[in-house]
Amino acid sequence: MKITTLHKIDTEYSADSVEWCPQDDYHSYFVCGTYQLEGNNSESTSPPCRRKGRIYLYQFNPETDELTEKFRIETAAILDMKWLPGANVEIPILAAANALGELIIYELVDDTLKEKHVLNLDKSFHNLLTLALDWEWNPVGENRIVASDSKGDISIVEYGSSGLQLVSSWSAHSFEAWTCTFDKWNPNTIFTGGDDTFLYTFDIRAPENVTKISTNKLHLAGVTSVLSHPTKPNILLTGSYDTNLRIFDSRQMGTPLASVTLNGGIWRIRPDVQDRNLLLCACMYENFSIVKISDDNTDMRCIAEYKEHTDICYGADWYQSKENNERMVMATCSFYDKKLCVSSVTEAGEVEE
Repeated sequence: MKITTLHKIDTEYSADSVEWCPQDDYHSYFVCGTYQLEGNNSESTSPPCRRKGRIYLYQFNPETDELTEKFRIETAAILDMKWLPGANVEIPILAAANALGELIIYELVDDTLKEKHVLNLDKSFHNLLTLALDWEWNPVGENRIVASDSKGDISIVEYGSSGLQLVSSWSAHSFEAWTCTFDKWNPNTIFTGGDDTFLYTFDIRAPENVTKISTNKLHLAGVTSVLSHPTKPNILLTGSYDTNLRIFDSRQMGTPLASVTLNGGIWRIRPDVQDRNLLLCACMYENFSIVKISDDNTDMRCIAEYKEHTDICYGADWYQSKENNERMVMATCSFYDKKLCVSSVTEAGEVEE
């Protein structure tokens, strides 16, 4: 595949999250979240460090390749963001996880992000960071969010007309719970991964008695990303500091169906929206890689690498429209070089093995 850089943006703050809007009529919009450490981080000195951030709202024109910054908002440091899924949502809804232990809901209205609701998950106010989140979209009722944090806890939150309501919270991992996701094929199941190297499966049907279904101990380092594939039933992909991308059948988690080494530790895994069996992976200390999955899910290989970024590759996502099948567009961002890129991806022969 051929990757061509269309835009390079200095984000001013360290960039770690990119999310294209999935809603109809808003596919051209995406957000970029940042995390900037300010002050002294030593416990023995004061004042303590401040984790500040910024969310940028951009609009990309796929016909002209023009990129326009529409809006920016100062926030606490951003760790993760996700748009509410579902193509026919009337107003695009964005959830953000920040360094104050909060979940924040924004609405995209008139090219601006308007803050609507805030829920603080840090009940003890001990410098909790909300690290990751995922939506479960319910077209006929309340929408749910699963969130993970720096204490290793997992929280289930309902979002509806009354705002954000905490439903359940429990201690899951011994160290940071880096990642969490709903099972796209069974919304009563969630997957979580932590710095303790464990991948857990939980049944959340009874909020007061969440049940651990399985414990996976195959990762050799912290589990940093989990993807329940939206078009491949019961397929779960994981990324780890051990640099391996793995495919599991979520019904039989004992042995992966396939794995591939990508180098650098895998922070994000994003499926393409044109059903080409492609994954965009943010490999922290190496690059952004595009991986091809076989139709039977038993083989993976890296077919392209994007090396424009130089220092901790964190944020990655595909442009969400399926209208243009001649090419795909991706956005990527990296931390210490404070860089956001928008790139074109076209078929031009695969990388030789």
